[in-house]
Amino acid sequence: MTIYDVARLAGVSRMTVSRVINGEPSVTEAKRIRVAEAIRELDYAPNHAARSLASARTLQIGLLYSNPSPSYLSELLLGALEQCGAKAIQLIVVKCGVEAGEEVAVRRLIATGVGGVILPSPLCDSAEIVRLFRDADIPIVTLGTDQPPAATSSIRVDDYAAAHAMTTHLIGLGHRRIGYISGHPRQTASSQRLEGYTAALRDGGITPDPALVVQGYFTYHSGLEGADVLLALANRPTAIFAANDDMGAAAIAVAHRLGLDVPRDLTICGFDDTALATTVWPPMTTVRQPVADMARDAVTLLADAVNRKADGKPAQALCEMAPFTLVYRQSDGPPATPRSRHLAKTRSTKSH
Repeated sequence: MTIYDVARLAGVSRMTVSRVINGEPSVTEAKRIRVAEAIRELDYAPNHAARSLASARTLQIGLLYSNPSPSYLSELLLGALEQCGAKAIQLIVVKCGVEAGEEVAVRRLIATGVGGVILPSPLCDSAEIVRLFRDADIPIVTLGTDQPPAATSSIRVDDYAAAHAMTTHLIGLGHRRIGYISGHPRQTASSQRLEGYTAALRDGGITPDPALVVQGYFTYHSGLEGADVLLALANRPTAIFAANDDMGAAAIAVAHRLGLDVPRDLTICGFDDTALATTVWPPMTTVRQPVADMARDAVTLLADAVNRKADGKPAQALCEMAPFTLVYRQSDGPPATPRSRHLAKTRSTKSH
C-alpha cells in the first residue's frame, strides 16, 4: 500500500495525507479523521527504509528561476525556504538567464548533485530545460503551467477561470470598457488569463475590443508602458485589469501621474496578491494565487518523488490545482459618472 492508496480511500489529496502523517496543523479535523481511518483500514505504514536511503545525506533540491516579478519571486522563495526548513532539506537557488544562458544554469544546478528541481513559470514551459533534467534523471515539479511535461508533477491555479472571475466582477460593477495588460507571450499562464478575460467579456454581452488589450511582460516597466497606451485612447477604459500585481501597481502609478483618482476615475485590478498589492495606494483588488503555499507543496511533492526513486518505485505524475480567490480592496469601483469622467479627462489633459 502507498500514500496514494490512502488518499484515494480517504477522498483527499496525497498532499493532505502527507500533512497528516507529518503532523502538520493545516488540515481540518474531519479530513484528519478520514485519513487516520484509511491508514488503519489499509494497514499503511510509511516506507522508512526509502526515507532513510534518500536522507543518507541531507537532501538537496534546486529552484531554478527567471521570473521578472520581484514580488512573485519573494513569495515563491518564502514558501520554498519555509518548507525546506521544516523538512531539513537544503534548497539551492539558481538564476537562469534567457535562451543562451538556460543550458549553463541548468548544468550548473545539475553539477551540485540536487535530488530534484522546482521549475516555476516561465522555465517550466521550456522543453529544452525539461529535457536536460530528464537526461540527468532528476525529478521535476513545475509551477504555473497548464501544459506540464508528460510524466511530470505540477501545481497551478486555473488561470482561465481566475481571469474570467475578475473580469466578470468588473462587468458586475458596471464597466463595459475594460482594458487588459497581458503577460509575457512565452508563458502559457498568459494565454490562459487573456482567454479568460476575453470569454468573460463575451459572456457579459460585450464585444472584445483589440485596442483595449496591450502586451505586457509581467514587469513593472511594461505595466507603465501598457497603462500609458490604454489611457491615451480617445475613448479610454474605465477599468484596467493587469495580468499580475507588478503591472497593476504600475498602472496605478500612471493614473496618479495623470491626475486620475483610483477608483473614482479609474478602476485597476491585478493578479497574484503579492505583498505589492497592499503597499501601493490604494491597496489593490487582485486575484490571490497562493504562490507561497504552492511552493511549499512543490517541496513536499519533490521530496516524495526522491523517496520513490530511492525505493525503486516508478515516478508518479500528480497535477494539483491550487485554489484562487478574488481579494477585494480599494482600487475598484463602479465607472465614473459622465460629469466625473469629463473632470478626469480635463485633469489628465493638463497633466500632459
